[in-house]
Amino acid sequence: MSLPTEPIGSIPRPQALIQAFGDHAAGKIDDARLAELSDEALVDTLRRFEETGSPVITDGEQGKPSFATYPISGLEALHPEGAVIPFADGHTRQLPRLTGPFSYQVHADEYLTKARAHTSLPVKQAVIAASALSLLYPTDGIEGYDRDKFTADLVDGAEADIRRSLDAGADSVQIDFTEGRLSLKLDPSGGLLESFVALNNQVLSRFTEEERARIGVHTCPGGDQDSVHSLDVDYAELLPTLFQLNVGRVYVQLASESEPERVLSVIREHRRENQKVFVGVIDPINPVVETPEQVRDRVLTAAQYIPADHLGTCDDCGFSPFADDVSTSRDTAFAKIAARVKGTQLAAEALGL
Repeated sequence: MSLPTEPIGSIPRPQALIQAFGDHAAGKIDDARLAELSDEALVDTLRRFEETGSPVITDGEQGKPSFATYPISGLEALHPEGAVIPFADGHTRQLPRLTGPFSYQVHADEYLTKARAHTSLPVKQAVIAASALSLLYPTDGIEGYDRDKFTADLVDGAEADIRRSLDAGADSVQIDFTEGRLSLKLDPSGGLLESFVALNNQVLSRFTEEERARIGVHTCPGGDQDSVHSLDVDYAELLPTLFQLNVGRVYVQLASESEPERVLSVIREHRRENQKVFVGVIDPINPVVETPEQVRDRVLTAAQYIPADHLGTCDDCGFSPFADDVSTSRDTAFAKIAARVKGTQLAAEALGL
């Protein structure tokens, strides 16, 4: 396929795995049983990805408790009551709060290595942004562990998370940056967003230009239980700063935007010459499965603003970033992915590529 197309990350877990995460947290099953069920879900996910014709796949984040907190699974210096993320439908997600020294307990290459053992297709790996993990540090500080030391440890860990995935054979590494758009809701001045971008660029500065060509960033207004946290924030306030991130790929939620062409015009103005933009052509929150023709038309619209050799497609967001989200079925998710793959192919043919 001459136009690249990629998933964003998570796929809804089978009910048995969702139950196992809850049972494991309650101490009803051990690590080995949870790992066994995670591996079964992984193998099935990869098989179903291959059936869609996807040229690049992911592990569907089957083994992650959530896209955001996998690095701290098992970290003892945590209190459960940390930053709260409110969603438009009224439900919330809460991050833990750091109470002592920070370090990565799990790196994403562990998931990648398992996935690559079961498929011959290229596998991309999603990682959480350093800026998201920075929200773990409490506003009143930690005695004996200041913010500067935390930031140094965080940047080291985030670098290792990306580098280990690249070294383990990831086709690309995608940094999940959903807090970018949310930051403008928390701080409309843009100061928080600028600090997030600066922190993430500290991590990215440790990679070569060739390595950064394989590193991307994903932005969306959140996607959990068929709701969002920041869709009401104007993309025009986010995108100029987002494109300052020193990455070669930018994955932009677009299918669920009310004015996609206005967003595309902002992208055209601020995209760097060396950045490939993957536009979202599938809305995971909408239960209706897109047709390949709808996808094709969305791609052709995007091609009016972004050069075809710098254009790709993706889903707006992961289908189930948190392990307990059952708002979308696996069948629906894979049907939407198949439509994205076919629609992107139709668009490539229409563009003569």
